[in-house]
Amino acid sequence: MTADSLSRLLAGAAEVVPEDGLRHKLALGRPLRVKLGLDPTAAHVTLGWAVVLRKLRQFQDEGHVAVLIVGDFTARVGDPSGRSETRPRLDKEVVREYADRLLEQFWVILDRDRTEVRYNSGWLERMDMEAVLELAATSTVARMLERDDFATRFAAGRPISILEFLYPLLQGMDSVATRADVELGGTDQKFNLLVGRDLQRARGQEPQVALTMPLLVGTDGVQKMSQSLGNYVAITEGPDDMFGKLVRIPDPLIADYRRLALDFFRDPGEADRVAAGLAEGTLDPWQEKRRMAREVVDLYHGPGAGREAEARFDLVHREREVPAEVEERDLPSEWTREGEGGGYWLPRVLWGLGLASSKAEAKRLIRQGGVRLDGEPVTDPDAELPGEVLRGRVLQVGRRRFVRLR
Repeated sequence: MTADSLSRLLAGAAEVVPEDGLRHKLALGRPLRVKLGLDPTAAHVTLGWAVVLRKLRQFQDEGHVAVLIVGDFTARVGDPSGRSETRPRLDKEVVREYADRLLEQFWVILDRDRTEVRYNSGWLERMDMEAVLELAATSTVARMLERDDFATRFAAGRPISILEFLYPLLQGMDSVATRADVELGGTDQKFNLLVGRDLQRARGQEPQVALTMPLLVGTDGVQKMSQSLGNYVAITEGPDDMFGKLVRIPDPLIADYRRLALDFFRDPGEADRVAAGLAEGTLDPWQEKRRMAREVVDLYHGPGAGREAEARFDLVHREREVPAEVEERDLPSEWTREGEGGGYWLPRVLWGLGLASSKAEAKRLIRQGGVRLDGEPVTDPDAELPGEVLRGRVLQVGRRRFVRLR
């Protein structure tokens, strides 16, 4: 083990438990079994998932064994991490379909030939009731309520299912089954990773080191990146879509996106230099956002792809006379027509955003061709569109008023 190797593996990490644990594991002088578990509950690998996948690739490149757990069983239980309510259960076939789609995307980041892929249904489905009771007896309700999201829900009187209490124990059994030396996860996974240490210790194994990575905030600038929230960038998106989403993130996220999507595995100091320059006013946020977007596109689509996407982005905005930077506004759910499919009636949206003095004026503007959506005229004053169609698009009234809908 060298000091440089340890430094590279710790780069970008939020926390390591125990604090000096990775140093001691590396001192064993053998390849470590480094585990990452991902539940196939959605169709895309996002830049958020890519953070921990890139960290696992770093361990691969240092000569360690990457153990990728496809949580095809735990996905059917539902990870309660960071949830304010019980997650709905997924059907087995749906989970398998997601798993098949995601596995090919993992190889964009990981070295397929050096990755040990395990499906946790292989050991969890074989557990009989006696084994489940034995597993449940290893923890207590008090221990589970040490978890922040459980504690918050319990204090607020919101239900917590017994199934959710089982989830950390089932994930912990993955560490036992694979004899993990290190487990990676986001900061929201810390409790689960520590339960894995407890279960390994109880079964006579040397406890794993828990290494957590920061969560990437979504493009909305508010909540962590999530496909269910629609605030994500997928690593398989086309260059133009990827670039367009990345240049629209709020300015305060620029340094974090650099750090987590690019720099912790390339140049750990660059994100700090950018953060300092933005704080001092010596760097232009818009130019830094564009540079970050170009480099992310290059990472996933090859050198030069970022410049090409940027050129197309500028051309589209010039042709449609849309400013490169547009004010972003939320679409409140209460603006929908309840009982009529939950769509947004455009005159109500225009009035609510202050782009028209009344709904009647909004209808008149639409009839006269004065309203555009992503540069295309909207001519039906009774148009009602679902939120997923509107969010992320630019609403234009006249020649000078633009709002990007969130």
